[in-house]
Amino acid sequence: MPAAIMVLGTASNVGKSWLTTALCALARRRGLRVAPFKAQNMSNNAAPARCPDGTWGEIGRAQATQAEAAGLDPRVEMNPILLKPSAEQQSQVVLLGRPLGHMEARRYWGDRGRFREAVEGAYATLAQGRDLMVLEGAGSPVELNLMTNDLVNLSMARHAAAHARASGQPGGCLLVGDIDRGGVFAALLGTLDLMAPADRALVKGLVVNRFRGDPHLFSEGPRILEARGGVPVRGVIPWRPDVYVAPEDGQDIHGMGSGVLDLCVVRLPTVSNFTDVDALATLPPVRLRYVDRAEQVGNPDLLILPGAKNTLADLRWMRARGLDRVVVAAASRGVPVLGLCGGYQLLGARIHDPEGAGGTPGVEPGLGLLPVETRFSLTKRVQPSLGTTCGGWLLPAGLPVEGYEIHQGETVAGAAPLVELADGPDGAAQGLVAGTYLHGLLDTAPARAALIAALLARRGLPAFDGPVVSAAASRARGYEALADLMEEHVDLDGLLP
Repeated sequence: MPAAIMVLGTASNVGKSWLTTALCALARRRGLRVAPFKAQNMSNNAAPARCPDGTWGEIGRAQATQAEAAGLDPRVEMNPILLKPSAEQQSQVVLLGRPLGHMEARRYWGDRGRFREAVEGAYATLAQGRDLMVLEGAGSPVELNLMTNDLVNLSMARHAAAHARASGQPGGCLLVGDIDRGGVFAALLGTLDLMAPADRALVKGLVVNRFRGDPHLFSEGPRILEARGGVPVRGVIPWRPDVYVAPEDGQDIHGMGSGVLDLCVVRLPTVSNFTDVDALATLPPVRLRYVDRAEQVGNPDLLILPGAKNTLADLRWMRARGLDRVVVAAASRGVPVLGLCGGYQLLGARIHDPEGAGGTPGVEPGLGLLPVETRFSLTKRVQPSLGTTCGGWLLPAGLPVEGYEIHQGETVAGAAPLVELADGPDGAAQGLVAGTYLHGLLDTAPARAALIAALLARRGLPAFDGPVVSAAASRARGYEALADLMEEHVDLDGLLP
């Protein structure tokens, strides 16, 4: 078995995914055959990945990003369990890329033996032929009420380290804390203190993340942590918001950019695949903001309804807040509207889900802005897709587009398609309202450039003549920057094979 490094965190959103991606990028640069692994992920931000039989399943997008940083195509073994929240105490459980159905937390916890076997089998399969496995934990590893049934944190750290050491390879953990949120001493030392001695021995280093300001003000920090914790501080990583890695779930999304174009995204309760809009914010003319109240919408240059894990529940939420009326009114004033996946379904005339395949049963009228109807079934469509624009909405015909589909609903459109994909037409466009199932529509440079040009022209603003690169090229540059940060600020001596 290969060497193993596990990235644990003092809490959610302290930088575990970021650091795991950076380690994958650095290992790849050093010529190591590296793969990412997260036993269980809770996120509605998913990506296609290959199943053992060659078909397509889905994993957390964070692991797909880490695979890309490692120079690999995503595989379902990289994230064997994906929990996609669809209600307060309910998630769709995806096992090795395939949906098992919606489960309440209590039922899921009662079936842990089955899931543990799948996790350990996936790890063994993925580890074959690797030099290094980089594992990511979830939340805090010392939630005392959950540790007995833990699959993703210390139990996986023990498993990976034991197999690595049995093969004469290094195995252990890095514990990362976020100094920007405050309380990093209590977070790191408290986490260590709550670990059993054997687990604490697995921690080979502490990492202080997101430090900004004068580094001399923290010069005593590492010494204090090492003296009290008995674990070396492996690095203090500076705050670098310019080195962007998409957040793992919708709890950490926020507005970006400060340009003249106002792009407004409705932050749905079960928002999914929110990274569809990230590439827009890389362009200087754009200011991207998220709203969840009717009075926040205003009169934007573009109104976006993103993906939704539970379309009917999110539709009811919009109606309860008056957001449905605001979106319809904006469209009637000539504000361009774009719906992506679940957002596309919301724009239609009716949504049929009598069995609750999408999470909530019911049959209801949609927002009525597109002549389309959606019917849910238990079958999920997951696959990469590519094609060209059809010339409707704000996009001229013939632009190349590339992305992927992950959805359960099948939508019948009574309007011209937005894009023509390799296996047929997709989406709908009518006037200034459009929708599509294609995630990544705006990741390609030509489509993104054309949209920004159209929005600027509508406002009578000067054209943007700066460079527009593909999202993939931007990500590749980001991985190199991550590797540079690791080289400069983190001591990995003795942790790599």
